Amino acid sequence: MTKKTSFTAIPYWLWLFLFVIAPVILLIYKSFFDINGHLTLSNYSTFLTSWTYLKMSVNSVIYAGIITFVTLLISYPTAYFLTKLKHKQLWLMLIILPTWINLLLKAYAFIGIFGQSGAVNGFLNFMGIGSQQILFTDFSFIFVASYIEIPFMVLPIFNAIDEIDENLVKAGYDLGASRAQNFTQIILPLSMNGVRSGVQAVFIPSLSLFMLTRLIGGNRVITLGTAIEEHFLVTQNWGMGATIGMVLILTMFIVMFLTRSRGDKA
Repeated sequence: MTKKTSFTAIPYWLWLFLFVIAPVILLIYKSFFDINGHLTLSNYSTFLTSWTYLKMSVNSVIYAGIITFVTLLISYPTAYFLTKLKHKQLWLMLIILPTWINLLLKAYAFIGIFGQSGAVNGFLNFMGIGSQQILFTDFSFIFVASYIEIPFMVLPIFNAIDEIDENLVKAGYDLGASRAQNFTQIILPLSMNGVRSGVQAVFIPSLSLFMLTRLIGGNRVITLGTAIEEHFLVTQNWGMGATIGMVLILTMFIVMFLTRSRGDKA
């Protein structure tokens, strides 16, 4: 039985090595070479001493934090009320459904919605306010990114709330707790694992967004993901791009550590 289990695990380990471990090793290797192919530590020293790269890092964390906060603010009450509905699984599927649509298609759809001739400006003109520059702003970038990430926050929170034993909630009422006390003392603490998973699922990808910064932010929003794209595809400085990638991976591990469940040892 053990030999059979080990044999069936080979595809998993092969996939893990080829698409996770090997790329990270290659990224570490390339980060120690400059644009001319010379072995150096200058990439790391440049990143740590350059205000441009440090500003990108701060911007990435700030934007990811705002997107995560907005997403959580919308997703938690949504997930909570979904658990109270009769056909909750159907409603959950409708919320998750937009994730089946290609990200590029959704980005172009919002370009049409927020553009000068789009639906939003058409409504503003109808109300007599006049056209506004909505596209290529921080607002449009955060709005679209939050919209895209909402399903990834709703799902783990919904599962965490839905798995709470109803008897615990009833016991709280029996002991004289109000609805607000029941929520803050029972439901919220027991759903924190879902919140942590949702924060990881939203904050980490938001750190490396680059397509939306181009199409929706109009290059006004500069993040580490944008810098990696520039170095690999434009300047061809793969060493610096790999260095930024390593910083991004390290940041992701820090976020995962900070948002881990209290019972986790690693």
